[in-house]
Amino acid sequence: MKLFFREHALLLVVQLVQLGFIVSIYWLDGYRDLLTVLYSVFIAFFILSGYLVYQFVSRKHYYLRLSQPLESFDASIQQREHAPVSEALQKLLHSQYRHYEQQLYTLKKQQEEHLIFMDQWVHQMKTPLSVIDLTVQHMDEPEFASIREELERMRSGLHTVLYMSRLRAFEQDFHVKPVALSQMISNVIHDNKRLFIRNRIYPEVQSYTSDITVETDEKWLFFMLSQLVINAVKYSAGTDAEGKKVVVSYYLRGNEPVIEVADRGIGIPAADMKRVFDSFFTGQNGRGTRESTGMGLYLTKEAADRLGHRIELTSEEGNGTQVRIVFASYQKLTTV
Repeated sequence: MKLFFREHALLLVVQLVQLGFIVSIYWLDGYRDLLTVLYSVFIAFFILSGYLVYQFVSRKHYYLRLSQPLESFDASIQQREHAPVSEALQKLLHSQYRHYEQQLYTLKKQQEEHLIFMDQWVHQMKTPLSVIDLTVQHMDEPEFASIREELERMRSGLHTVLYMSRLRAFEQDFHVKPVALSQMISNVIHDNKRLFIRNRIYPEVQSYTSDITVETDEKWLFFMLSQLVINAVKYSAGTDAEGKKVVVSYYLRGNEPVIEVADRGIGIPAADMKRVFDSFFTGQNGRGTRESTGMGLYLTKEAADRLGHRIELTSEEGNGTQVRIVFASYQKLTTV
């Protein structure tokens, strides 16, 4: 109804102005029969009202369709009116819709082919990296240490690409089961032991309660915690603080299990805090680190949201960063 009146508002204004001019002309000409004037105005409005009622009734479905949100793209091209202008508009919409549909199909197919290629490439690269790693792991010469360092960077990059791929089909790629936090933390630290040794940073595990078991996806939790640990080490390595270490702790906050990764590194500038979880955002600190992709915290946040967990981050520039994975209180948990 509102759309109908908005469309015909100008017509109503023009009719009122026109009647006003006609009545004024007769009045200035000396015609003073007020009843005849009012009758003429009534007739004019009656005819106008009849026209408006006919327009509204005949185009009621059209206005309702324009005022309601679409449930699908196909709903926008359904034929409901047979007026010449409406039919011409409908043909134009059909043509435009089919054109965009074909373009979307082509782009979607190209994207799928690209993603399939990337997935296959990542899996193919894991094998030669493993072979190279086995070849150089027992070599103590300095040049082999550099090779091992570059291998770790390549492996980290491949894992990021792989988990980005898995995130697209997250619903088919997760399995919730009980996971012991102490064992998970131990696995993550062991997997990154070379990173700690190379950067001369000591990992410390703190527990403020007995072991906690939460319901989550083990693979995704391992990835999330690894990303937090890698970031903590990366942004602690360049500091001069004595006794550099990364503290990984787990505890209960009320009835919510929490894993916290804290470092004493360079911290995050206040200007970057609002965007740290944005994809490809490296920030002031990341621009000084050549292997920073800006995807670690983004993927961690996305995975946590889809698993029903929360990510909390506090940081002060020059005084380190603390990131927490908070498990929802409604999840099952047991203490041992």
